[in-house]
Amino acid sequence: MRKILLSSLFFSLVVLVSCKKDIPDNDSGNPPVITLADNDHLLPGNPSNAQTNPTFTTNYLKDYVYYKLSYNSAMGTPNWVAWHLQSEDLGSTSRQDDFRSDNTLPSAWYRVASTSYSGSGFDRGHNCPSADRTSSVAANSSTFFMTNMIPQAPMLNQGPWSGLEDFTRSTLVGTANEAWVFMGNYGNSGGVGSNGAFTSIDNGRVRVPAKVWKVIVVIPKGNGDLARMTRNATVLCVSMPNDNRLYSASNKNAWRDYLISVSALEIESTANGSPLNLFSNVAEAERALLKSKIYQ
Repeated sequence: MRKILLSSLFFSLVVLVSCKKDIPDNDSGNPPVITLADNDHLLPGNPSNAQTNPTFTTNYLKDYVYYKLSYNSAMGTPNWVAWHLQSEDLGSTSRQDDFRSDNTLPSAWYRVASTSYSGSGFDRGHNCPSADRTSSVAANSSTFFMTNMIPQAPMLNQGPWSGLEDFTRSTLVGTANEAWVFMGNYGNSGGVGSNGAFTSIDNGRVRVPAKVWKVIVVIPKGNGDLARMTRNATVLCVSMPNDNRLYSASNKNAWRDYLISVSALEIESTANGSPLNLFSNVAEAERALLKSKIYQ
């Protein structure tokens, strides 16, 4: 019996020591550092340090397998959505169009419904696009949770935003590259839809953002992705007013008029109440250079 007890104690000590190697001392109050695998949606970094703890009601990290997001329950929209994209994500699955509430959100939170945008003059604007997830029915269906939507001006959504999504898939990624895409929004002054200007819809329960942004970092397919996110990576960043009057559905290339650097985006977003810090996992010397790039 003594041998069994000693063996059990030794095993427990080994487990504790092993766990401690992976979870650093947390006296600082910061969350433990977790090593992310290649192709993880948040491999370049968590832009707002969102947490899976539901007490983070305005910065709640949710994993939908095919993308991850920071959800803001006070706004009824995501702060940002992140996803990895490569040719293997693109297949022949048709668009599911099964818009629905996420009933796994904390029960005290308002759950935006598929009809919440009805008559508002704004599209149910995908963050992670349906067309980026066509490898399976499950993948495509996942993009239709209302937590993946923002009230987006129809001409923005159907015109240059759609054009940018197509450009990302066909030109930036193609068959040889892989990309990490972040889409978000900020600004409390509201947007302009087909019915005019609004700061919110759904009886005030869903905020209409003033600006919509996207950041894309692209590298050739390979392994050891984080180490390969160097100054040579392609970076494309846009920030566009959520204003129906500025766009047309036929002008798919108007996103080129709104190219900025990631550094400029961070400054503007933070100044408008949505703190943002992209590429936080990238090596510091490379990070500054990536943030300064403006796509040509």
